[in-house]
Amino acid sequence: MEEIAAELIAKLNDGDEVDLLEAFAFPLPITVICELLGIPIDNRDEFREWSNTLLSFGTQEQIAEASGKMAQFLIAHVDRVANEKPDDTFFSALVHADESGDRLNHAELVSMAFLLLVAGHETTVNLIGNAVLALLHNPDQLQILKDRPELIPASAEEFLRLEGPVNIATFRYTTEPVELGGVTIPADEFVMVSLIAANRDPEKYENPDRLDVTRNAGGHVAFGHGIHFCLGAPLARLEFDVALTHLLARFPNLQLAAEPETLVWRDSTLIRGLHTLPVRLA
Repeated sequence: MEEIAAELIAKLNDGDEVDLLEAFAFPLPITVICELLGIPIDNRDEFREWSNTLLSFGTQEQIAEASGKMAQFLIAHVDRVANEKPDDTFFSALVHADESGDRLNHAELVSMAFLLLVAGHETTVNLIGNAVLALLHNPDQLQILKDRPELIPASAEEFLRLEGPVNIATFRYTTEPVELGGVTIPADEFVMVSLIAANRDPEKYENPDRLDVTRNAGGHVAFGHGIHFCLGAPLARLEFDVALTHLLARFPNLQLAAEPETLVWRDSTLIRGLHTLPVRLA
C-alpha cells in the first residue's frame, strides 16, 4: 500500500487541478484488491464502470448487462486460478482451500470474488473522498491533522461516523411486530437500517453533525455490527491511513477546485460518495 500510494502521489504535481477520486482515491484500493485476488489491474476501469452501474439507480437492462459482464469475467478468472498451481495470492489460497475434502464450489468462488472486488474498492474510494471533502470544508480540522499526523489512523473512525461510504445495512426482516419511532412494523417485513442516521444519533455523540478529528468515535456502525461486521474493516482502515498520510504530507495545502454546490453525489441507495472531487494540489 505504501508503494502504491507513493507511486500515485509521484504522478501529481503542485498546481495541478485533478479529480482526486480518479487520480488517487480510486486507483489505490482497486490496485490493492486486484493484487489480493490475482486480477490483472488493466481491467480496473471496466470494474469501476460495472460496479458504479450495479450500485446506482439504473434500468434493469443496464444492471443486467453490468452484472453479466462482471460475472463472465470472474467466471473466467476462477477457472484460470483453479487450473493453475497454487501461488501466494489470497484468492489462489481460497480457490485451492480444502478441509477434509470440503471445498468451495465454482458458484461460491465466483460470488465471493464478485463481493470482494466490488466491496473491496467502492467503500474505501468513497471513505477517502468523503474524508478529504470534509477536511476541505473544515480547515481547522485539516490543520489539526497536518500538525498532528499521528492522529490520522484514529481519525478514520470519525470520518466513518460522520460521512461513511455506506448508507444502509444489509436488509433485515422482522420476526415479530416491532415498534420504532411510534410506528409498528408488522412481522415478516423487510427493514432498511440507515447506518449514517445511526452514526449521527445525538444520544450517542455530542454535536453529531460536526467533524471532530479528536473525537472518540468508537461505537459507530459504519462497518455493521455483530456477525455482519465488515470483513474488510482492517483493510479499509489501513488504506485510509496510508492514503491520507501520503496525501497531506505531499500536498498539505490542497484546495477544493469547484464550488461546493456544484459537487454531485452518486444516485445510490447503498453508496454515499461523489461522482468527482476536483482539487487543486499545493
